[in-house]
Amino acid sequence: MTELTTTIAALPYALPACPNARIALFALRRMGAHGLHDARASHALFTAFGQDFRRPLVLMRALMAELAGTAAGTIAIAPCCCARMTAAERTMLTVLARVETAPETARYLLGDLLGVRRVDAVLASVAVVATAFADDGRPICV
Repeated sequence: MTELTTTIAALPYALPACPNARIALFALRRMGAHGLHDARASHALFTAFGQDFRRPLVLMRALMAELAGTAAGTIAIAPCCCARMTAAERTMLTVLARVETAPETARYLLGDLLGVRRVDAVLASVAVVATAFADDGRPICV
């Protein structure tokens, strides 16, 4: 296989056009790779949300902890510099975008992503993160 074919197989999706989804993806990638207290993720949320950054930051940390504690396997994330997304990242952004409007769809997608049936706690964390973004005028769309 060529390098391009390998890259597209591992990173099948383009980055989202929605700037709010890109912020969430950046925070997800940084916290997933470098820990919940990653300074760059904190700075990105501070830059995006201004003085109201604490709520989305703390809720994103809680979501990442729930994801890590609940997942039956690993969740593939790409490095922050990648201009494409993994299938898992795309699913997570879709869940964030649909949790309020299509909660059952979000529940099934999250269950498939995590490999478990009971995802209520994680789904609640997803909902509060999506609400925190939307309350600040930054709804996540995919």
